[in-house]
Amino acid sequence: VQLQASGGGLVQAGGSLRLSCVISGRTFSTSVGWFRQAPGMERSFVGASHRSGGGIYLADSVKGRFTISRDNARNTVNLQMNSVRPEDTAVYYCAAGDTVIASNVASQSAYAYWGLGTQVTVSS
Repeated sequence: VQLQASGGGLVQAGGSLRLSCVISGRTFSTSVGWFRQAPGMERSFVGASHRSGGGIYLADSVKGRFTISRDNARNTVNLQMNSVRPEDTAVYYCAAGDTVIASNVASQSAYAYWGLGTQVTVSS
């Protein structure tokens, strides 16, 4: 299983950015999560798409600003980031797992497969 995140870059505060995670090597019925790690901070949960057609979960810090969507035809899960803030600056990672349930959706240990991150920098 391979995951490839892309779409990161430099954006001004208040702007938008869309990250994409392409998944290959297995069927697309797995749950996909997004995490981020800011400098000097631990990796934290951003949001997740639970299996194919399942629920969407978002961290409180991004609710109302970020959305997650699936493109099944392209085996892709997108993270749409709107109204970004300087505190959204981080390396963003996508991850996949087959044992994700509502109670562990925000736990890194629920995801067996991880992609390399993509840097998002928000300027003030």
